[in-house]
Amino acid sequence: MRIGLVGYGTGGQHFHAPFIQAAEGLELVGIVARAPKTIAKVRADFPTIPVYQSLGELLAAGVDIVTITTPPQTRRELVLEAIAAGVAVIADKPFAPDATTGRELAAAAKAKGVVLGVYHNRRFDADIRTLRAVLEQQRVGKVWRLHNRMDLDDPATLEGGESGGLLRDLGSHLVDQTLWLLGPVKAVFAQLDYVERPEGRTDAGFVITLLHASGVHSHLSSSKLNHLAARDLRLYGDKGSYVANGSDVQAQAIFAGQRPADDLAGWGYEKPELWGRLRTAAGEEKIPSEQGCYHAYYEAFAAAVKNGSEPPVTAEEAIHTLAVLDAALLSAKEGRLVTLD
Repeated sequence: MRIGLVGYGTGGQHFHAPFIQAAEGLELVGIVARAPKTIAKVRADFPTIPVYQSLGELLAAGVDIVTITTPPQTRRELVLEAIAAGVAVIADKPFAPDATTGRELAAAAKAKGVVLGVYHNRRFDADIRTLRAVLEQQRVGKVWRLHNRMDLDDPATLEGGESGGLLRDLGSHLVDQTLWLLGPVKAVFAQLDYVERPEGRTDAGFVITLLHASGVHSHLSSSKLNHLAARDLRLYGDKGSYVANGSDVQAQAIFAGQRPADDLAGWGYEKPELWGRLRTAAGEEKIPSEQGCYHAYYEAFAAAVKNGSEPPVTAEEAIHTLAVLDAALLSAKEGRLVTLD
C-alpha cells in the first residue's frame, strides 16, 4: 500500500520513516516538508522519494494512507483534510487536544468510511510487550498495582505552551500503555510540575494515579528537566512481583544510526543483562525480552486498511487516553480525584 508522511521533524525522521520502510506491505511514496533544512534532511535520507509542499499535493499524487506527524496544534485540520479525501489516516499522539476533539475526528472518519488510527507506538516497546506476556501468563497472580515510570534527560524536546507539555507528550504513551495492559480507568488523581516558557506555562513532569475498573491501581510518572534518565516498570500481585529497568532499545538503536530493515529478525530485543526479573515463592527468574517492533504497528495498520480488520490502536482507544489526560489536567488544577463517565 502507498503511504505518505506529513512532517519530517524528529518524529517523522526517527520514529516513522524507518519503521514504514521496515513494514511489509507498505511503500513510502512521498513526504511533506516545507522548511529548507527539513527538505534537505528528506533528500539526504530518501533521495528518490518525492517531496511535497502540502498535504493537498501529496493527496493529489495518490496515496492509500497518510501519517500526520506535524506539531500538535496543526493535526486536527490535517486529519480532517485527509479524511475528507477518503484516505486512511495515522495521527501521531496526541491526536487531538482533548477527548471532545478526538470524538469529532472519529465521527468524521466513520461518516466517510475511512480507517483512523493513532500512533501509540510504545505499545510495541520491548519492555511493555514482555510485561504484557507476564500478565497474560498470570505470573504474579492476581494483580494489585503497576508502576510505569519514564524519566528522560531531554530538555530540548519539551514542547512549550498550552498545546505542548510533558503530559500530552510522554503522558500519552504511558497512559495508553497502562490502559492496554490493565484496562479502562474510572478515576484519576494527578500532580503536575510546571515551568514558565516563552510559549507559556508548561507542565514539565507528572505523577498520575489511575484507578482501573478492574480494581487494580497504577502509578505513572515522567520528567524531562531533572537531568535524570530512567525506565522502571514494577508489577505487584498476590504471588510475587516483576521488575524491569530497560534501555528504550529501539530509540537508542535509531539514534545510533541503525535501521530495523537492516536486521529485522534481530531488531528491538533488550540485552540479557537488562531483562526483567520475576520474583515469586519459587525464587527469582529472568524473563527473556519480547521483540520491540514499531514496524509491526505499520504492518497491522496496512492490514486494517486492506482487509477491514481493526487497526492496532483504534480512535476509540485513543479517545479514552485523551479522556484520562483531560481528567489528569483537571485533577492537578483542582487538587482532587476526578471520575470518568
